[in-house]
Amino acid sequence: MTGGRLLRVAKYLSGGDDTFLVTYGDGLSDVNITSVLEFHRSHGKLATMTTVRPSSRYGVLEVGERGQVLHFAEKPVLDGWVNVGFFAFNRRVLDYIAGDQTPLESAPLESLARAGELMAYRHEGFFHAMDTYREYKFLNDLWASGHAPRKVWR
Repeated sequence: MTGGRLLRVAKYLSGGDDTFLVTYGDGLSDVNITSVLEFHRSHGKLATMTTVRPSSRYGVLEVGERGQVLHFAEKPVLDGWVNVGFFAFNRRVLDYIAGDQTPLESAPLESLARAGELMAYRHEGFFHAMDTYREYKFLNDLWASGHAPRKVWR
């Protein structure tokens, strides 16, 4: 599980402070990691989760009682924020992981949120998951077009 994997690499975490970065590795983004770290260090909490506003994969409609479409929006940006899997953590986050079978996304992050130790870095730029072949194809086609918004280097 994702939490268990963090426990397995804990012995390799080192550096001048207790901060380390984590990513699931299945999403592409133009998130500025330096900005995430600055935000993380500014608030003094144990964990920072990078978030984005998701877009619907579908057209969303409001339908009246008799079936009349009252409003239609094609693939709108939805309310709320979602976890995109880029984190800045303090080493003490590892204390929230019970063992090898602990998913990071359940008890650890939920407990950090309840304790007031989880902050959201709101990323307004590009993010796209690559969980399916369809997403793989889309992202590779975007790269081939020369217009990949995640490419921020020259």
